[in-house]
Amino acid sequence: AGRSGLMTRAQVRVLLRSSDITEVMFDNNLDAENFLNEWGIRRRLHGKDPNRFPKVPSEEGVKLMRTGTFGANDYDGVLDRKRVARRMLERELGIGGLGERRRNSELVTQALIPGTRVEKIIHYDDPVYSGQFSDDGNFFFSCCQDFRVRMYDTSNPYNWKHYKTVSYPWGQWTLTDASLSPDNRWLAYTSIQSMVSIAPTDPNDTGDPYTLELDDGAERPAQRGWRTRGGFGIWSIRFSGDGRELVAGTSSNSLVVYDIESRRVLHHIEGHDGHVNAVCFADKSSPHIIYSGSDDATLKVWDRRSLGDGREAGAFVGHVEGLTYIDSKGDGRYILSNGKDQSMKLWDLRKVMSANQFQSFHHSRHVNTSGFDYRREAYDDEDWDVHPHDNSVVTFRGHRVLRTLIRCHFSPPSATNSRYVYSGSADGKVYIWNMDATLARTIDVKKATMGTRRLDRNTRLYFEPPSGWGTCVRDASWHPSAPMIVASAWNGYSMARGTCTLHAFNEGPEDEGEPSMRRSVDALLNPNPEVFSQSSF
Repeated sequence: AGRSGLMTRAQVRVLLRSSDITEVMFDNNLDAENFLNEWGIRRRLHGKDPNRFPKVPSEEGVKLMRTGTFGANDYDGVLDRKRVARRMLERELGIGGLGERRRNSELVTQALIPGTRVEKIIHYDDPVYSGQFSDDGNFFFSCCQDFRVRMYDTSNPYNWKHYKTVSYPWGQWTLTDASLSPDNRWLAYTSIQSMVSIAPTDPNDTGDPYTLELDDGAERPAQRGWRTRGGFGIWSIRFSGDGRELVAGTSSNSLVVYDIESRRVLHHIEGHDGHVNAVCFADKSSPHIIYSGSDDATLKVWDRRSLGDGREAGAFVGHVEGLTYIDSKGDGRYILSNGKDQSMKLWDLRKVMSANQFQSFHHSRHVNTSGFDYRREAYDDEDWDVHPHDNSVVTFRGHRVLRTLIRCHFSPPSATNSRYVYSGSADGKVYIWNMDATLARTIDVKKATMGTRRLDRNTRLYFEPPSGWGTCVRDASWHPSAPMIVASAWNGYSMARGTCTLHAFNEGPEDEGEPSMRRSVDALLNPNPEVFSQSSF
């Protein structure tokens, strides 16, 4: 029971899962099933196979690691335990042949995994929903629930400079996403509205952002059976590789392709049975192939050259709850997805299911069966099962995809040789995996930040009690060329505030690093000792 003495809906549902309780409450199984269905609960008639979870290490993942596509390996395939300092010394001394020296250099690069030790904590007065580096690492932006995007010059990743803040004037609840144009000149950002704001990143351009309306006014069915004209929110936005177009995922179960120059909708594809929470282009060299991830638990592939019948070019199935995020490796082949079934999955475009194959079976029978509300409830692993048509390559587990649409990413090719995949988590950590699904490292953001902001009266309903420090890492970004990860989080007492935390590689506790930056600052990078305290970790 909560502090009020009343049970929450989640607590009642957990209680009702007990067969002992329902046997007392009802005379027969039919009455019990009807009652439980109203609560979105499916009774488990038979215990599930405890060995149904994906094996770790993943055999397919091991094969991928051996191909060299995801970084270098030791010749004998065994983890080399040499310290990074020793490898660096061997590299500088030129020990070994050309091939060995090259491999040694690659092994040094991919061994520089950031840790929990925090270099800088940027505090915000509202929860942070996303934060990303530009492709060249010279730029970082953070999106907050206060409908503001802060932009930072990170050309020196160890000496950030704030230079611009832009706002979204029609925001509903929060900013949902942002995307930087390939030339770093424009930032597109969204809320739960059909309008996209586009602002110049030039600090000398102080004009209002441009507005793009993605609602083409077409009549479309609403989710609850009645019809409406327009009216949708945008969950995801991405620039095309040439910067001329945007693709958006919407709350009307659709994705929209928009031409920026002509200011018109090119495609409005109603191809899902749930909100489209994430979209992206397959690679930067072509605008033709688009991926979309939805609450209907599918990841679909769209080829704009063949949209005549409105069908997807292919589909990936394997998640048994809705998708929260997708990320393309950028090579037109590998895709990563996060799901509310507490799983992250790697997909290979060569294994995509055709539209005819996808429509030949009832996908909806195998997904979204738990009835749990990821925003307020915990996921019961007893609800997880293998999708009978799973065509993913590797499944990663251990993190918590709860409370919000938590994001996942491939590690960058320059800084890590694309060796890892990583995700935020509702337990306050960043999880970093090898491609074989073994855990490479966790970054404990909650541990690194706890108590660094003084308790105040600002609280957030439904989350941690006012006196409790809570952390939910919603996004993380690995610097493209430096061994640094920035975690963007709901963070603080009652999770009512937000942070972006900078975590760099340190081989041991004695490695202090220069310059030392372990300090708390506000969103403009100014210290405020009356509000913030330093991290003790």
